[in-house]
Amino acid sequence: MSKVCQLTGKRPISGNKVSHSNRKTKRRFLPNLQTKKFFVPETGEWVSLKVSASAIRTINKLGLYAFVKKLESKGVKTGVDL
Repeated sequence: MSKVCQLTGKRPISGNKVSHSNRKTKRRFLPNLQTKKFFVPETGEWVSLKVSASAIRTINKLGLYAFVKKLESKGVKTGVDL
């Protein structure tokens, strides 16, 4: 399964692991993804999404329907049909 947020598009990035002796080796920084079910009161159905923790916080604040509409108005393509 891919490690990409379905709403925000956050994905793994690469960087350096730096040891105590300041030696650098490549590593990956993974997003904090959670699989969560959301209820959409506008449509009356449950939607299961793989979203980042920051997206969950924004959904709690705005609501899923408003958050997806806000992303679509910015031109961000989401993998969600509401």
